[in-house]
Amino acid sequence: MQKTYAGLSYDAVVHQYAQTVASACLMRLNNRADAEDCFQNTFLKLYTSSPEFKDENHLKAWLIRVAVNECKNTLRTRGRTVPLDSAAQVPVFMQETDSGSAIAVLMKLSPKYREVMYLYYCEGYKIDDTARILGKSPNTVKTLLRRGREQFKKLYGGDDFE
Repeated sequence: MQKTYAGLSYDAVVHQYAQTVASACLMRLNNRADAEDCFQNTFLKLYTSSPEFKDENHLKAWLIRVAVNECKNTLRTRGRTVPLDSAAQVPVFMQETDSGSAIAVLMKLSPKYREVMYLYYCEGYKIDDTARILGKSPNTVKTLLRRGREQFKKLYGGDDFE
């Protein structure tokens, strides 16, 4: 009998959430090789631990939380990050040709703003959900979003971003 996660097979989970987990890892680490390691570790933990999920939203939140924790462990053990200097180093799922694109600007933000902005704007999580996933208070998330938007506006050069 094949394992299922919120009614999905393991292969279906990987297929459906690979982009989300990979993006969360890259946003946190800003380093492709480290992000790939954390991506693999996240799905390995899913496969080996076989947790029970209420629904697909619970599964997605669990995957992002595990990915964030994997990234924190990587940063703690390696104690370094390597900045991405060009769009050519960005994995295919994140590439855009315009160096002034929103994603390119998002990648220039500091990690604490980048991951909050990613979860809120790219993944569509509400403030309370983002706080729960990152293990922060909702007020901290609001502050990080406000400051992240300010940094983003300075880098992107516009006032229309909210």
